[in-house]
Amino acid sequence: MARWINNNTRLAIYLRDGLSCVYCGSSVEDGIELSLDHLKPRSKSKTKIGLNDSTNLVTCCRKCNSSRGNRPVKEFASKVAEYINHGVTTDDIMKHISNCRKRKLKTMEARKMIERRGSAFKSVNFL
Repeated sequence: MARWINNNTRLAIYLRDGLSCVYCGSSVEDGIELSLDHLKPRSKSKTKIGLNDSTNLVTCCRKCNSSRGNRPVKEFASKVAEYINHGVTTDDIMKHISNCRKRKLKTMEARKMIERRGSAFKSVNFL
């Protein structure tokens, strides 16, 4: 796990977002590896203030995270909607991202899960 974010917060974001990619919808049940995506990319920010705040972070699969790069979220969401081609629109993806960002983080729940399982990695790879 990366050291730029606390493991409790990382797991709380994964749980907040339903353990699935906010872009393509793939989940841990599908065998994907979760990662965090900065909605406002670090490479595009003049200041680093707030970049690692939970409202700027969403759960995504490694494939989507690598594919997005530093493209604008809406542009990438449009490409994903086109690629997965199962009735999900760009607006659907953008609304889902907005809804995820508004949910309260359950950091205590995440901390307890990590304590029981031994790590954030084991907590999300239990299926």
